[in-house]
Amino acid sequence: MIQEDRVKNLNLKTMNDGNYVLYWIQASPRSHYNHALEYAILKANSLKKPLIAYFGIAKHFPNSNSRHYQFLLEGLKETMENLEKKGIKTIILQKDPVKGAVELSENAILTVTDMGYLNIQREWREKAVKMLKCPLIQVETNVVVPVESASSKEDYSAGTIRRKIQKVLEFFMVPLKENRVDISSLEFSFKDLDVNYINSPEDMTFNLNNISKSLEKLKLNEIVHPGAYEGGTSNALKLFHSFIDNKLEKFAELRNDPSEDYLSNMSPYLHFGQISPLYMALEVSKTKSPGKEAFLEELIIRRELSMNLSHYNHNYNRFECLPDWAKKTLLEHRNDSRQYNYTIEELENARTHDPYWNAAQKEMVITGKMHGYMRMYWGKKILEWTDDPRSAYDIAIYLNDKYEIDGRDPNGYTGVAWCFGKHDRAWKERKIFGKVRYMNDKGLKRKFKIEKYVDRVNKLGN
Repeated sequence: MIQEDRVKNLNLKTMNDGNYVLYWIQASPRSHYNHALEYAILKANSLKKPLIAYFGIAKHFPNSNSRHYQFLLEGLKETMENLEKKGIKTIILQKDPVKGAVELSENAILTVTDMGYLNIQREWREKAVKMLKCPLIQVETNVVVPVESASSKEDYSAGTIRRKIQKVLEFFMVPLKENRVDISSLEFSFKDLDVNYINSPEDMTFNLNNISKSLEKLKLNEIVHPGAYEGGTSNALKLFHSFIDNKLEKFAELRNDPSEDYLSNMSPYLHFGQISPLYMALEVSKTKSPGKEAFLEELIIRRELSMNLSHYNHNYNRFECLPDWAKKTLLEHRNDSRQYNYTIEELENARTHDPYWNAAQKEMVITGKMHGYMRMYWGKKILEWTDDPRSAYDIAIYLNDKYEIDGRDPNGYTGVAWCFGKHDRAWKERKIFGKVRYMNDKGLKRKFKIEKYVDRVNKLGN
């Protein structure tokens, strides 16, 4: 079932006398449990036309590097293969996503796209609305509850959005039926059409069979080694079901303990749209595990609070997104003396006095992901060890975006913002932090066998 609340007409164009329906993939490049794809298939079948899928690889996506592109390409390769098994021709171009979509839509009856929550994705849609000559229909599939159905404004805490989501959650917790196209597009030829999407031979030779050569072709400015996770929906599903079988039972009890390994590690796959959050929620809901409610709280309430921030506050990755009380108290204390003051180079290379912070930074650099609890501690200490809170904020965003596979994401931006007071309340005033919540290494030692975490991370580097 595809609820109307997930579907939004972005322009008022009438349908062209076209040759196909175009599915412009943006934030959800997967063939599994994808409302946008299923909607496009149903439209193509009702119009008795083939369906063409398109993904434009933006070479200069903000703050991206080879680590992110490798994960993306690994997922795209699998998605392309799966779509072609369904009879859907898939065109992947190293090209500005909007330009490719506009050119391919010239002969399309209508264009269907999915929804991302970052400013650049919003800008893509706004440009496309102005340039497309056919209807552009957006179908939201990267959340359980569509962001505007959950709330009509920016929410200020998990508590406020939780009540809103719970009112409509049952309506959206519906399995998605998979459909097949009636007319295959695999043999479809553009030769006789007035389609100018091929500006150079390279556009048609972007080959995903060799990821290394594809990365070389992109000529990226920044090279970061791949990390510990391999992209693709099949990898995501395998990891997710292993989590349900082996970790979900103790998730509520141990998810915040960095000395244990009870996280789902789904955030890289969710970020790249390679697994459906609705599918995950439905699968976990089937279980009787004591960790079920805690996991659904993280997957639905906490994750969708971050989508709410990105959708309604365009400063989501800047100091300016913080509540007024947090900005005021942090700036009032910006000149407080600090026992330690580190440069961005020292932080990036994990050269601080704190072995726990260093371990967290190393884990992120080596694997592409940091334990969630340590991510909070990590951000708090950057604030404590940097001259100005605004500079600290920028450093945290820079490091998070560069090394986290799930960086450049509403979840990551909200996580950094929380370290600086977002979605939290004012606490007792203290040096440097003002009224923003404080964390220290004594808490780590008291709550966890934190040396075990440090030892595990140090072994990763050997």
